[in-house]
Amino acid sequence: MRDTDDYFGEQVAASYDESSAAMFEPGVVDPAVTFLAESAEDGPALEFGIGTGRIALPLAARGVPVHGIDTSPAMLARLRAKAGGDEIAVTVGDFASTKLTSRFSLVYLVFNTIMNVTTQAGQVACFRNAAAHLRPGGRFVVEVMMPGLRGLAPGRNTVLSRAGSSKWAYDEYDIATQTMSSNYLEVVEGRGSYRSIPFRYVWPAELDLMAEIAGLRLDARWDGWTREPFTSESRGHVSVWQKPGG
Repeated sequence: MRDTDDYFGEQVAASYDESSAAMFEPGVVDPAVTFLAESAEDGPALEFGIGTGRIALPLAARGVPVHGIDTSPAMLARLRAKAGGDEIAVTVGDFASTKLTSRFSLVYLVFNTIMNVTTQAGQVACFRNAAAHLRPGGRFVVEVMMPGLRGLAPGRNTVLSRAGSSKWAYDEYDIATQTMSSNYLEVVEGRGSYRSIPFRYVWPAELDLMAEIAGLRLDARWDGWTREPFTSESRGHVSVWQKPGG
């Protein structure tokens, strides 16, 4: 996995919460936290890609001890600066390979973060690392989008996701390699900026195979945090795999 601090360094971290404000709304956060708190039972929980604490802080406020792993010191600095942030244990490292001595009742990855691991081998390693950190009976929860290939026009490889007077965004797909990038353009006071973040999109059945390789079994798959049924029309899913035993 490439160091995501390349993409979530100081410049991005400084405005991350503001630029992602919609994802911090209670209507988005609360259902996720409720779902994870129920999955964690007595805890503790481990978040892969904890970032600025969007989910970890309210989950900890529910009484679930949370530890986080993230490659970006800049993002973690924002977490620590928030109320309660200094009470959450964090480790700087790659969540596909970083090893902790503790074991957890829940490991979770939210907001498409599994796609930040840009190789299949890396994603398999992520599942194996999650399994290694789980207690018997513990759960691994992943929230991820369905690949947006339906949005591709014949012969095209890009999907426009935002169009405004000064900001534009589009996703570019390479179907042959199962990779994509999210690209952002902005013009401020006549000066333009461009940022591109690479991802590897992944299908539900592929994730289930990764889980099986890691010794986990599928427990449930939902359309989202409110446990609506997952269907062929779902734009994303929340999937739960469990470690045998317990």
